[in-house]
Amino acid sequence: MTEKVVSENREARHRYEILETYECGIELKGTEVKSVRAGKVNLRDGFARFKDGELYLMNVHISPHETASAYFNHDPRRTRKLLLHRSELRKLLGKVEQKGLTLVPLKMYFKGDWAKVLLGLARGKKLHDKRQAIKEREQKREIARALKHGD
Repeated sequence: MTEKVVSENREARHRYEILETYECGIELKGTEVKSVRAGKVNLRDGFARFKDGELYLMNVHISPHETASAYFNHDPRRTRKLLLHRSELRKLLGKVEQKGLTLVPLKMYFKGDWAKVLLGLARGKKLHDKRQAIKEREQKREIARALKHGD
């Protein structure tokens, strides 16, 4: 099955340490699907939260569709329901209730005709962790550069 990535949240991997990932379906309205297919999605400030035993995606911006009238269009930042199996929801709820863990959307994509969201179970990085990650990345670049020019 082909995957067409619509939007990716690169900042999440910088801000958080991703412990596990989960693939979720997402409940969208018609105009939202059209906007997502056009790539008009911003996952940067998004997060997922449990409410009444269900999982919801909050604060993700999906731009209103240009050609639809205001009456038929959707609210760009509305709360959207995420679709997971009941057993996965229970397991995830137990993990999120642990101290300091949160759910962040890493990317949104189409798998066949279905819109999917890749959620990451994440722990916030401290400042020194971010510095360490930057230092390691720069060292890898320098090694790659030296190997490239050394040939």
